[in-house]
Amino acid sequence: MSRIVDRRPNGRHKSAVNRQRFMRRFKKQIQEAVTHAITGRSIKHVDASGEKITIPAKDISEPSFNYAKGGRRNIVLPGNKEYISGDHIKRSPSSGQSGQGGQASQDGEGMDDFVFEISREEFLEIFFEELALPNLIKTQITKIPAFKNIRAGYTSEGTPGNINIIRSLKGAKARKISLQSPHKKKIAALELEIEEIESQNKNKNKKEDRLALLYEQLAKLKSHVLKIPFIDPFDIKYNNRIRQPKPKAQAVMFCLMDVSGSMDEAKKDIAKRFFILLYLFLNKNYESVEVIFIRHHTSAKEVDEQEFFYSRETGGTVVSSALELMGEIIEARYPSQEWNIYAAQASDGDNWNNDSPKCHDILVNAILPCVQYFAYVEIMPRHHQSLWEVYLNIKEKYPQFAMQEIEEFKDIYPVFRSLFKRDSRVGT
Repeated sequence: MSRIVDRRPNGRHKSAVNRQRFMRRFKKQIQEAVTHAITGRSIKHVDASGEKITIPAKDISEPSFNYAKGGRRNIVLPGNKEYISGDHIKRSPSSGQSGQGGQASQDGEGMDDFVFEISREEFLEIFFEELALPNLIKTQITKIPAFKNIRAGYTSEGTPGNINIIRSLKGAKARKISLQSPHKKKIAALELEIEEIESQNKNKNKKEDRLALLYEQLAKLKSHVLKIPFIDPFDIKYNNRIRQPKPKAQAVMFCLMDVSGSMDEAKKDIAKRFFILLYLFLNKNYESVEVIFIRHHTSAKEVDEQEFFYSRETGGTVVSSALELMGEIIEARYPSQEWNIYAAQASDGDNWNNDSPKCHDILVNAILPCVQYFAYVEIMPRHHQSLWEVYLNIKEKYPQFAMQEIEEFKDIYPVFRSLFKRDSRVGT
């Protein structure tokens, strides 16, 4: 049985196969480091680079045999000038351990750590493993911020490196044939006439005069034919290239968050991490992702990221104001036939009781028909309120709507995986 081993080096001249094997072996440590690294980055720049992964040396050490403590053994110490046969030597405390201990680490293991750097693509691949975008069908191609050069026929001007030799020779041959054709017909006619005159028995003087004239015309025509160049600067053709827009699948991500007095900084921090996860997830599947931040209390407002997470308001909560503003923005700037629309709403569940039915109507009639996916996370460690009950009814009827609750930081990633796991929604 034949086996093929891929030993092609990667960009840093290291075996790509060994790198993949290493990452599979220490998958757990790498996943934990990636999850921890995500908290220190902003939403729009969270995928700008890879990450350095620190792996404890004890996890990458190879097994070895050493002398255990106790027991008897005979050894010869070269250069001994202090002891004689029969002397008892006290065993050192470090005896029976191989190597020298490194500087103590924070956890007191006393082992040096191994630093392993992963690329941006590996960072995202590890972070979103086993996840898939729901409803990843509509990839309308419209917005084009990038261009690519494509072939577009030929041109008479260009650089020597773009000369198309075959096209130039074909053009030269066609030009030469077209220019020679009238002369060759006249030459053939003159040669035929000369042949007829020479075969006739007419007046010798008139015959010679006529032949001289014909030979003179024939020489001129042949001279014209010989003067036609094999290739002319006009014949040289260059490959023409034009810049064509490069299509990209585009998406827009709406972040809706309650910033009323009941949403403290801890809850906002949990919401931010969830939004970061969603942005990374979308950015992995779409080449262009825009982010819209909508904050609300009794009224809603479109803001930047800084104000979205760190500005605080007092007063009550009217969730429908944010949903209405989102519907207006979609209608004005992001038509559903051109954009893949995703939305994530974070709230502590507080809402006026008479406003929750209005939220139901706006979601069902204005928003859900336009979006690919709408995820609602409720950040609260207590009982649910009217908004949760209304959203439960929506969840049962609309597969593109999902909801979960988050109580603390450790719940963020499991909830995210639950909302965006591979299931029957994908491709529907």
